Amino acid sequence: MIAQDLIDQPRTSSQPEPSERTASTWHSQIPDDKEMLRAAVELTRDISTARAAIYWPDMLGSAALGYAALAGAILLDNPLAALACGILASLALYRALLFIHELTHIHKDALPGFRFGWNLLVGIPLLIPSFMYEGVHTQHHARTRYGTIEDPEYMPLALMKPWSLPVFALTAILLPPALLVRSAILVPLGVLFPPLRKLVWERTSSLSINPQYRRRKPEGAFARMVFWQELGCSVWAISLLAASYLYGWRPLIIALCVVSFTAFLNQVRTLVAHLWENDGEAMTVTAQYLDSVNVPPPALLSPLWAPVGLRFHALHHLLPSMPYHSLGECHRRISAHLGANSTYEQANYKGLMPLLARLTRSTMQAK
Repeated sequence: MIAQDLIDQPRTSSQPEPSERTASTWHSQIPDDKEMLRAAVELTRDISTARAAIYWPDMLGSAALGYAALAGAILLDNPLAALACGILASLALYRALLFIHELTHIHKDALPGFRFGWNLLVGIPLLIPSFMYEGVHTQHHARTRYGTIEDPEYMPLALMKPWSLPVFALTAILLPPALLVRSAILVPLGVLFPPLRKLVWERTSSLSINPQYRRRKPEGAFARMVFWQELGCSVWAISLLAASYLYGWRPLIIALCVVSFTAFLNQVRTLVAHLWENDGEAMTVTAQYLDSVNVPPPALLSPLWAPVGLRFHALHHLLPSMPYHSLGECHRRISAHLGANSTYEQANYKGLMPLLARLTRSTMQAK
């Protein structure tokens, strides 16, 4: 979804009349706020360039802090000190990992070497290479796919049962061991058994939450990139298991626990990235924006649980190619221009807990 695509596009005549709309259709077909879309594009053109001087130190510093804290969690004998290091490692590696989101949106030539460096230092060591998000996340931003059955990153969580929320969050804890099995066992076996390779690619090669999503076979240059990233992950995963077998399993178990907590944090963030109220209808850009969430300042903790610009998730859906370091200034400019009672302000929320409470209340309503 790109705001500029809609600025000059006339409203289609295929939208249902108000008397014909169901409640969910009415929500999905909110007329586009052209003033907001125009402001988002025109007020931010001068800050739309990704700056290597910010990306590289941020990513490298987060990864270095994460690995150093992970080493502390493994080596320290004091349980409280080890626990503190484990939590710090989870938070730092969480930030380093979420640069995968930036990789899906920045132009391939914008930051020379950044994709390779991130995969070498973060993606492959944590068994989440960039191909797991590239080519998938952009489908979530497609105007005609967002919130539909074709969206790999959408489920109508607000319309589901209350128990679905803790199950959704807690299943993320299983992600790191599942990734280890995938890279160490399933991918190598797939070389020998093509049907297994097809299944592994379709079902376990993307960071998606839609259980009905099936990924298409990679082609061309992307397929070559997938090959090298898969090879790197498999060699690393097999080496981890071999070293653990020879020298002890404790370091690997601690590392899996740390990354499991990171995965849990990301899953909780995912719970409040959207309102999850759409039941499959194609949505206007403004409806998609209002189904998404900003948690801007003065919220103090949002940079921890929604780092690398993801606290401005609704704004990101208006300007998906805007670099994360510019989103705060984009928010300030658009808010000042449109005022307190604008459509833009309706996607701004105070914090994590109010959003979780809202989502929980929604699941408890009679369906």
